[in-house]
Amino acid sequence: MHPVLVVDFGAQYAQLIARRVREANVYSEIVPHTMSVADMLAKEPAAIILSGGPSSVYEEGAPSVDPAIFEAGVPVLGICYGFQTMAHALGGTVGRTGTREYGHTEATVAGDSCLFGGTPDDQIVWMSHGDAVQGAPEGFTVTASTTETPVAAFESRERRLYGLQWHPEVGHSQFGQDALKNFLYEGAGISPRGPPVRSWTSRSRRSASRSATRRSSAHCPAAWTLPWPRPSCTRLSAIS
Repeated sequence: MHPVLVVDFGAQYAQLIARRVREANVYSEIVPHTMSVADMLAKEPAAIILSGGPSSVYEEGAPSVDPAIFEAGVPVLGICYGFQTMAHALGGTVGRTGTREYGHTEATVAGDSCLFGGTPDDQIVWMSHGDAVQGAPEGFTVTASTTETPVAAFESRERRLYGLQWHPEVGHSQFGQDALKNFLYEGAGISPRGPPVRSWTSRSRRSASRSATRRSSAHCPAAWTLPWPRPSCTRLSAIS
């Protein structure tokens, strides 16, 4: 099985990106940004996703990616910081714009692009950044923009390299999952496997927890209803 590797740049959403990929019926693994390109390629990935992160590409010691990954022929998607480090590594321009975008943001996308095919030209996305890509690398087409960020997404279909500034993995981005699926299915040419994966929502977690608690209570003696302290129930602690 060829995994989609999610390269973690310290983003709080790296796990969520991996889950969204699995919800698209594609196997994913999270790997640290410190992993060498050789080790990544040894896993024979079907695609690579560069996560967001809290750093600036110009900070001393900021996490980066070996530019060789973009020459390996593996489809790559950069998200937020991953988008910026991709642009920086490929000769684009990244800098501080003097403004920040955080939260719900209106974006205009190119409907004929890979990532945004089949979605509205105007959509609400979730931004969280101070730096921004100010110039796309040579050979890339700008495919989205916002009022504050003229280069909010780009692509090179020939090289199968894609990037976007916002977070498609969060529910606040209206068509974020569509963008991820477009990358996986169209950009990377991956075929989904099996039936849709159920999203593990807060409601389903609560329902499962209640069901497990009811099942476990049958194994706990009635005497355990006495006031604390009481002995621990291993079956109950197993679901906490």
